[in-house]
Amino acid sequence: MDWVHALVLGIVQGVTEFLPISSSGHLILLPRFLGWPDQGLSFDIAVNTGSLVALIAYFRKDVARLITAFFATFRSGGWQHHADGRLAWWLGIGTIPIGLAGITCKDLVGTVARDPFIIGMTSIIFGLLLWFADQMGQRTRTLKDAGAREAIVIGCAQALALIPGTSRSGVTMTAGLFLNLNRESAARFSFLLAIPVSVLAGLLELAEWIRQTPAPDEWLPMAVGFIASGITAFLVIHWLLLWIRNRSLTVFVVYRVLLGMLLLTVF
Repeated sequence: MDWVHALVLGIVQGVTEFLPISSSGHLILLPRFLGWPDQGLSFDIAVNTGSLVALIAYFRKDVARLITAFFATFRSGGWQHHADGRLAWWLGIGTIPIGLAGITCKDLVGTVARDPFIIGMTSIIFGLLLWFADQMGQRTRTLKDAGAREAIVIGCAQALALIPGTSRSGVTMTAGLFLNLNRESAARFSFLLAIPVSVLAGLLELAEWIRQTPAPDEWLPMAVGFIASGITAFLVIHWLLLWIRNRSLTVFVVYRVLLGMLLLTVF
């Protein structure tokens, strides 16, 4: 892979990782459309790590506060007096479903679910669900109102994102909107929930990467992809949180439906 391919794929990863349009679907399909060879595991790890670093960097203050509050819940008073501590626990609980799903469905997700027909269908179906939730949700609740129910429901929704084309951010925001969280709170819960699962997935991918040490000529594309993904993802997170304060998610729904129709037509 040359550095131009790496730059394009890194930008695509950074743009699509946190927008509700599915990063995995785009990374699977773009090389097919352009006739590029598969980028390989090492490159995927690099761009995913870039997105994770951007996510942690953007929410660094929230992450530090939640970690501190989590340990504070073990001291006197428990979590009754620690709203951030409760949120930290809910995020941990919400991570369990995708962990269990990843263990039990790993082979299926890595083979059959990567079919363009499935990606096209999931893009349309979950796009329409996002539109319905955005239109029907009352959007009267914030992160302070999130509890065990929100953690379990949104966590189970996140497990569906193992299917390419679903979009992790899209399906978790959909669940949050159905639970009447406002758009910004649904997005923030989605982003924060992505951190523990991304860290765990990253550690597993790192173990695999160590077993398959990349060749010297792969280091430059990996570095380019990592940097491009990280910078783009950081900007996209900031832009999306500003966008959804006063605008609906319909533009992403339209894009998903059009993309799904294109895939069902071409493949």
